[in-house]
Amino acid sequence: MTRIITALSEISAQYDALFVDLWGCVHDGIQAYPEAVAALQAYRSGGGKVVLVTNSPKPREGVAAQLGQFGVPANAYDSIASSGDSARAALFRGVVGEKVYFMGEWARDAGFFDPLDIISTPAQIRRVPLAEADGIVCCGPFDPMADPSVNRADFLYAKQKGLKLLCANPDIVVDRGEIREWCAGALAQLYTQMGGESLYFGKPHPPIYDLALRRLALLGSKADRSRILAIGDGLHTDIQGAQGEEIDSLFITGGLAAKETRTTDQPEPEALADVLSQAQVTPSFAIGRLR
Repeated sequence: MTRIITALSEISAQYDALFVDLWGCVHDGIQAYPEAVAALQAYRSGGGKVVLVTNSPKPREGVAAQLGQFGVPANAYDSIASSGDSARAALFRGVVGEKVYFMGEWARDAGFFDPLDIISTPAQIRRVPLAEADGIVCCGPFDPMADPSVNRADFLYAKQKGLKLLCANPDIVVDRGEIREWCAGALAQLYTQMGGESLYFGKPHPPIYDLALRRLALLGSKADRSRILAIGDGLHTDIQGAQGEEIDSLFITGGLAAKETRTTDQPEPEALADVLSQAQVTPSFAIGRLR
């Protein structure tokens, strides 16, 4: 049974650490949510650790820089685990080969290809046209407003060649302010449906949680999973992933599912129950907005 709460402080004493999603929880892709920032700052002032766990394809340094632009101060969190870093480690281990076809916005995603010092003999990655590629690196669509089906012809060719697709962001959609955009996860989903092989490294898949736990350990925290709370607005990423890791979760209903849960300030209990039943997930707690 999911309990609806009114503030993080109602339950925060039960947890030594938070794994916090960003988009839809801490910011809207344009600016920070002041109440969310204040809640995280208050939690940290009481000794709790905050690891931001995001499906952004950016390296953590890029995520931190973006947070500063959105108005999220550095004292609202302790560390960052990004899908981008998890996927980059796999890239430089050669999981999709050395000659890769890149999908995304190069001006935004170029940092994904920055070398990683943690790998002693990294693969020599080169971007090439699809016809020359050993694999695909997908950080997002070329046009976030275009239906993923526009890639069907290229994906059919890639599948016939047996190319693997490395998905750096498993999110299907994201809301940038009031505008909904497609993400890399939608392309990977289509490729899989067409019979191709997609490799995922963000939520809800295990690699990003392994990274988040390592980041937490580097902070000196020995919190076990029963003392960690995952916070997010994605039922099939944040909440499903937390359940798979046997971590408690707080569902932010005013993000991606605001309409379905009829959230203005708080979700309507009956609508919330219907949404959770359809998604077949059971978060420990729910709240309209992180505060």
